[in-house]
Formats: sequence, C-alpha cells, structure tokens
Amino acid sequence: MEAIGPRKISATSYQICSMTSAIAAHLTTHDTTRIDDLRIRAVRPLITPALLEEKLSANDEAQAVVESSRKALSDVLHGRDDRLIVVVGPCSIHDHDQAMDYARQLKVQADALRNELLVVMRVYFEKPRTTVGWKGYINDPHLDGSFAINEGLEMARRLVLDILALGLPVATEFLDLLSPQFISDLVSWGAIGARTTESQSHRQLASGLSCPVGFKNGTDGGIKVATDAILAAKASHAFMGMTKMGQAAIFETRGNNDCHVILRGGKAPNYSKADVDAACALLKAAGLREQVMIDVSHANSSKQHARQIVVAGEVAAQIAAGDRRITGIMIESHLQEGRQDIVEGKPLAVGVSVTDACISMAQTVPVLQQLAAAVRDRRAC
Repeated sequence: MEAIGPRKISATSYQICSMTSAIAAHLTTHDTTRIDDLRIRAVRPLITPALLEEKLSANDEAQAVVESSRKALSDVLHGRDDRLIVVVGPCSIHDHDQAMDYARQLKVQADALRNELLVVMRVYFEKPRTTVGWKGYINDPHLDGSFAINEGLEMARRLVLDILALGLPVATEFLDLLSPQFISDLVSWGAIGARTTESQSHRQLASGLSCPVGFKNGTDGGIKVATDAILAAKASHAFMGMTKMGQAAIFETRGNNDCHVILRGGKAPNYSKADVDAACALLKAAGLREQVMIDVSHANSSKQHARQIVVAGEVAAQIAAGDRRITGIMIESHLQEGRQDIVEGKPLAVGVSVTDACISMAQTVPVLQQLAAAVRDRRAC
C-alpha cells in the first residue's frame, strides 16, 4: 500500500476544503432582496406562547372553570344537559376595566339563571374587517395604530384570567392562526366566523382545539359551508404550525366532535322555525346532530342592534314551544347601548362598543330572563 505523505494529505485536504467551500457557496443564502419580502416593511420579534404562559399561568381555580364549563357545553351539544348556551358580551374588547365591569354584572345574571342558562362571556380580541379598520385588542391594544402586538397578547391573556377568577367562562373567535397558542388553553368555547368558515386552515385548527367550536353560516346565508366545516373538523388532520416554544412543527389532530352550526343570517335573516328546519335537514343529511345556535345580531337583526331584543324574543318563543334543536344563542351586548368611532384626539365614551353596535346591559338582563323562562317552558312540553 502506498504511504500517504504530508504533501499528499495537504493536497487532499485542500481539495476537500475547496469542494466544501464550493458547496457552501452554492447553499449560502444570497441577497434576494430583488425578489423576496418586497412588500414587508418591518419584522419584529414576537413573544413565544410558552413565555407568556409562564408569566401569566392559569391557577387551579381557573383551570377548573375552563374544564367544567367545556364539559357542560359538550353535555348540552350532546343532549345530556337541556340548558340553553348563551354566548353574550361586547362585539369586541377594547378596555380591560370596562370588560371587567361587564363581566362582574354578567356573573350575577349567570348565577341567578344557572339552572336554565349556561352563560359564557363573549370576549373577542380579533375582528375580521370587510376592508380595513381596527383589527382588535391583540393587534392594536392602544387603538392608535402602534400595533403593539406583544402587549396586546399579554393584555388579552391577563383579561381572560381575571374573568375566569370571577368563575365566568370565556368565549372568543379564532381568526388568526397563531393567536390560539397564546390564549386557547383558557377558552371554553370558540367561534369560526362567517368569513373563515370555508377556510381549510380554520377547519384544521378547529379539529385540534380543546374546546367546543361553532361555525357560522357563510356571509351569503349558505349553511352547507358550515356543515362541511363540521365534517372537516370532526376528522383528524396534519398541518404546519407553531409550538408553544415558538418552533415550526407538524401538528396531527384527533378531530373535534363538539362542533356545531351558528345561524347568523345572510342575504336575509335565518332564525325562523322554517330556517331551523332547513338547517337541520342539511345537518341530518350529512349525518350530523340536528342542532343550531342562533346569533341574534349581524344579518339576523339586519345590523340594527336594538332588533336583537325582538329576534331573541322570537327565538325564545320557538324554544318555549318545545324546540330542542336550538341549543344556543349569541347576543352582542355592552355596558351601554350603541357604538362609537375611534377618532384621534377624541376621548371614547365609557362602555360603548368601538365596532358593531350592542344593546346595553340594562337591555340584556330582561332578554336573559326571557330566555330562561323559555327553557322552563320547554321542559314542561
């Protein structure tokens, strides 16, 4: 065997180094600013869900509220509990103290009517916009276009923990696909909105969420997109996402059997008995539970907030007549009636929505009492 001398080793090493350098040069990330991120203005660091959860962790009492309320909601959806689910609260959250004032008042009603109603506070942090506008408490918590998203995530999680400390469960809409990692452990019920019900990504997300999820009918009033969404969410999926440690990962879900339809209207309202019949016929044909939640706002109230009271009364009449297919109702309600615009330099009125107009808490209480009476009448049927 030929001996390998120092010069030959040196030459071989040089060749290897040259090849490595050539490969490295080929694999190196080149300056692609001519073709990449052309419309990205800035990239800022984002806190990881794990760090936020460590800073604002759920104690045993909060976990018990989430766990017990999720079970209770599932029991209603599966016919083991005949109470009516009521998701009620502001169209969107924009102030911590006002949200807590509302939560304390709602808790009084939730306790008083707990035998008939399963009350969950609507705590929406993300707002889908038809074009542009304020996108919610997480995206822009200071309402000034500063987009302090890290602060928004912390403020949102802190608020949910404070509401849970009252013993009141929380509902929210899942719009952004990353934000659930920051707050979903604290959420008892989730919604997928009319604009995203048809989204494959949101259906996959719902299949892995630990809480019951309602899918709204499409903005045109179509129910099939919602029934399709339920079928998709019941199945298992594999998709890309971000772990709580902030790492890219592939998630494999088990499927969510606690999903249901929300009737929110479309080109016309869809809360009548005939509308419920039609929706349940589609659900039955798809092999799904014949049940609906009715949103008395949005197109069902023709975007006239005060009509929520009328619509809720008509839905209550259907319940009182014995319709057990209506398992829930949604109401947009705030401390005060109406809505207001965010105007730079102009102070906001206290307790008034900055997105969709709401009915007041004073108007909400009789509606809740009417719904509770309807449940008692349904039991007597």
